[in-house]
Amino acid sequence: MLIAIDGPSGAGKSTLGRMLAREFGLLYVDTGAMYRAVALAVVAANVNANDADGVARVAAQAKIELAGDPDSLRVLLDGHDVSGEIRAEQITRLASIVSAIPAVRRDLVRRQREMGARGSGVVLDGRDIGTIVFPGADVKFFLTAVPEARAQRRYDEDHRKEPDLTFADTLADINTRDTRDSTRADSPLSIAEDAVVIDTTDLSIDEVFALLLEVVRERQ
Repeated sequence: MLIAIDGPSGAGKSTLGRMLAREFGLLYVDTGAMYRAVALAVVAANVNANDADGVARVAAQAKIELAGDPDSLRVLLDGHDVSGEIRAEQITRLASIVSAIPAVRRDLVRRQREMGARGSGVVLDGRDIGTIVFPGADVKFFLTAVPEARAQRRYDEDHRKEPDLTFADTLADINTRDTRDSTRADSPLSIAEDAVVIDTTDLSIDEVFALLLEVVRERQ
């Protein structure tokens, strides 16, 4: 079984993707973490994010691996565990920029397809899983929520690590990322025609999970 979960930042994709993978014993692939790893590699290489060719070269040379089960997923960059480093706000912002570079997306889409071909099933979350990476996925979800709700979730998660972070900053960043993701030329954020769309604004994680489970079990 191949399950695709798409949606904008803060909609709950990663949390719910891990929950589904654990429930059905599937491989979990956090594609956003892969773009974050590229962003970290770009910083380490001292390459300007606006240098598309330079960023693409860094991405092509970077060895990115996802290891562990859904609840303890580790991200390895060139053999080093960078699971914590890629969650820094600077890397989060940079990942949104480098992910808009066509050559980077093509490279990572290829890797994501290779990961999806392994084993008996996989859950992938991202922005273009159901439309570009695996348009033939068995189940496609598109999770969304109003920007304010998504910003609040992101703020609650990040402000403990970055005390100077404000809700206004987080909301502005969410809106900027939404615009960049939906207007980029290569693989823009969009809803697959056969995706099940769920607005998570007023729902708890458990409520959304119950809806996802119902759909997956019907497809089984």
